Amino acid sequence: MERNIAVYSSDGDLLQWVDEKRFRRLAEYGRIARVTKTRTGRIKRVTLHHVAGEAKASLLSDYNGTNYCFRQHLDDGHRCFRLRALGGNRNDDEHYLAPEEVRPIFMRVVLDCMTPAA
Repeated sequence: MERNIAVYSSDGDLLQWVDEKRFRRLAEYGRIARVTKTRTGRIKRVTLHHVAGEAKASLLSDYNGTNYCFRQHLDDGHRCFRLRALGGNRNDDEHYLAPEEVRPIFMRVVLDCMTPAA
């Protein structure tokens, strides 16, 4: 038998190619979430359900971290970047971005980013 049916995981990774007999066993087991067929009705690909306990797919946002600056729209129509407050500080004061417990770390990062004048 020819293995011509692609089997994908729930997060879209190609797992393997199977034949019609193996596909029928997967269908009986109930693991199939979506079946894609050609115009002639031949099964082209299947996507499996997410199983409880299975690892969650990693996303690019998992590695990006938190954005500490964002674009702010000014009243005159211009835009600028504004720093986000650290430590859950909900205070809207632009001069108090880092609370006392994280201020030394914040200042060290700012000073490390500055380049000396030539």
